[in-house]
Amino acid sequence: MGALLALGSGLAWGCADFIGGLAARRVGPLRVMVLSYPAGAILLTLIALTVVPGHVDATVIAWSVFVGLTGCTAIFLLYAALALGPMGIVSPLTALGSAAVPVIAGLVRGEAITVLVVGGIALAAVAVILVSREPGPHRQVTARALLLSAGAGLFLGLCLTGLGLAPATSGIWVSALGRWIASGLLLLVAVVLLVRQGRQPWTPYPLALAVAAGALDGVANGLFQLAAQRTELVIVAVISSLYPAATLLLARWLLGERLSRVQVVGVVLALGAIITLTI
Repeated sequence: MGALLALGSGLAWGCADFIGGLAARRVGPLRVMVLSYPAGAILLTLIALTVVPGHVDATVIAWSVFVGLTGCTAIFLLYAALALGPMGIVSPLTALGSAAVPVIAGLVRGEAITVLVVGGIALAAVAVILVSREPGPHRQVTARALLLSAGAGLFLGLCLTGLGLAPATSGIWVSALGRWIASGLLLLVAVVLLVRQGRQPWTPYPLALAVAAGALDGVANGLFQLAAQRTELVIVAVISSLYPAATLLLARWLLGERLSRVQVVGVVLALGAIITLTI
């Protein structure tokens, strides 16, 4: 059951990244998140109240603050990276980083490491080198996009670790409350920027994309938290990190993104590393 929940989490994240990346390319990551985060918070709260029972105490609130701050930072960096670089490069790199932190946390807690895990880590290292290369007339992958992807992976990994270590009795309240905390922070940042910079030129706002991205991302967090309550964190982290597969397919089918041969090999190795870590 935990593995199926983790797979569902990965699928929802992959779709959310694609939709959120499209929206961020139009109006920027902050403007998207100001709406997408409250949308996800509302949906998660409704599910927590009606479908998944859970208990809230001081420990749950503390984990919620941690998850909210790290998750908000991760998604902002991810959307910024998706707005700059090809989704087929940004998404796998972020996935590798987001898987690494919970895996390390799980190992520290005493969860077993196998030869396959070591092999997956080696594949990941090679993949990062290959996808960073851009020969030929293909769309350039800038150093800024790569740094943003790495930062997104690190903070997303911290967020997932928080979800995985939250009390099992909390249901999905850590995901829901973390979303509300992040929504408040984003609103504060948006108000400060509005005061300092004034009104920006009007741009058609991708309302449906922002709401859909927020709902899917919120559902993914909730599914991850439930999966971590039923299966070891190492397993849940790497299975859910398969989400770039959905992003890659959507980018290929709907945007027609092309990758160089070197990058294709890198992306395949990145996905292979994630798959190896789940066996």
